[in-house]
Amino acid sequence: MSQPLSQKAPLFTPVLIGGCIVILLGFAIRASFGVFQIPIAEEFGWPRAEFSLAIAIQNLAWGIGQPLFGAVAERFGDRKAIVLGALFYAAGLLLTAFAMTPGTMQLLEVLVGFGIAGTGFGVILAVVGRAASDENRSLALGIATAAGSAGQVIGAPIAEILLGQFPWQTVFMIFAVAVLAVLLVLPMMRSPAMASKAELEQSMGQALTQAFKDPSFSLIFLGFFSCGYQLAFITAHFPAMVTEMCGAIAPNGFLASLGITTTSTLGAVAISVIGLANIAGTITAAWAGKRWSKKYLLAGIYVARTIVAAAFIALPITPGSVLIFSLLMGALWLATVPLTSGLVAHIYGLRYMGTLYGIVFLSHQIGGFLGVWLGGTLYDAYGDYTLVWWIGVGVGAFSAIVHLPIREKPINAPMVAAQ
Repeated sequence: MSQPLSQKAPLFTPVLIGGCIVILLGFAIRASFGVFQIPIAEEFGWPRAEFSLAIAIQNLAWGIGQPLFGAVAERFGDRKAIVLGALFYAAGLLLTAFAMTPGTMQLLEVLVGFGIAGTGFGVILAVVGRAASDENRSLALGIATAAGSAGQVIGAPIAEILLGQFPWQTVFMIFAVAVLAVLLVLPMMRSPAMASKAELEQSMGQALTQAFKDPSFSLIFLGFFSCGYQLAFITAHFPAMVTEMCGAIAPNGFLASLGITTTSTLGAVAISVIGLANIAGTITAAWAGKRWSKKYLLAGIYVARTIVAAAFIALPITPGSVLIFSLLMGALWLATVPLTSGLVAHIYGLRYMGTLYGIVFLSHQIGGFLGVWLGGTLYDAYGDYTLVWWIGVGVGAFSAIVHLPIREKPINAPMVAAQ
């Protein structure tokens, strides 16, 4: 029997609000790295592949750190994991400001990647998921994910504005201070341990063994690869791609009247448009995930991404096509995250959700590493991003296919439903 409306658990809890703030700030900074691509390359005279490799290593370190920080959160507490992540993040940004060689910068991005892991989806979605009621969990995960999109909306333009006033090194220092400021919301990040009796009696080793033996876990792992490839490539390279490959902006046109007069500015705005569209797209996906099969929704999202990306690169790149692509891809951008994390929680339970989702997220970041690194490497080899873009189209189609055989049923019973 359903509870009266007055007794229903609230959707917006202190944990959800605090988690949104942490993710928003962390992702605002992360989403801005593509804006630094050209300034850093021009200052040092580096090939495009050098800074691309630094961002690629950051993505890979993020993926490796995600299950580790998930395990830290489940063993020692969520807030301790967030503090550790913020310290890694700030230290990496601060030290990167003093990097003078490609190797140094690439090594320091390991710290930044670990910092994103400690303040990002793996830790935050797990604590939000545990704190949310059964009926609110899917939407709460979507709202927390959408906060990352809100960060993306503001991150690239803020970086562009700051770069107009300060050297890129100073901007990195400012970002380091901002990351530490996130610790002010930690008192809000306190959640109960919500899990079934079977989950509480299960050790982490047993949970990992159970997941690794399940073919569905492998399919979820493989399917998340293309999401990372596409998102990381676009975040790191799309501003530069738009700057160099987009047709000119009409001096008397609508964009010029908004102050968007160069393709460089349009590239930064495009990242914001993606983030803005994704706020609605992510929340819609989370809402849909409560009502329909998550695996089929994920397959549909990857099919849509494949079509949108193929159409964009096959047609002439104009300011109009850049904005249309940004809106469409933005609606599909992080829509996979609440569905994938919700699928992991639904099948394998809440007790070790942070660790298990962190392992799945490693596939996302391996894809991210390849997307960013190949973007720079193939650009240096061929002078544009066309080939690496078509590779992204192919892996998107692959992800759509591998989601179809997933067995979308709880592996333990009874357990807390993660709808």
